[in-house]
Amino acid sequence: MKYKHAFAVGNLCMAMGMIVMLGSLGYTLLTHIFPLGLPEFLSDISLMGIFIGALVWLAGARIGGRETIAERYWWLRNHDERYRRHDNHRYP
Repeated sequence: MKYKHAFAVGNLCMAMGMIVMLGSLGYTLLTHIFPLGLPEFLSDISLMGIFIGALVWLAGARIGGRETIAERYWWLRNHDERYRRHDNHRYP
């Protein structure tokens, strides 16, 4: 798969996973807060939908190439040996 197509498919999967997670979370909260009279198994399925959405989102991140840790994070750049900048300058 070409980079553009992998990037687009990854973004699409990430968007779908986020929509499923937020929809499932909203449905779960609404059924627990307001008595809607819906079957109990739908609430259980919506709880499972949160995790399924997270897996789809992670799969999209993997396909799109966004699963790596970026070097721009301050803690990693300054305190992790693997990501620390090794500047060989004169003044410590």
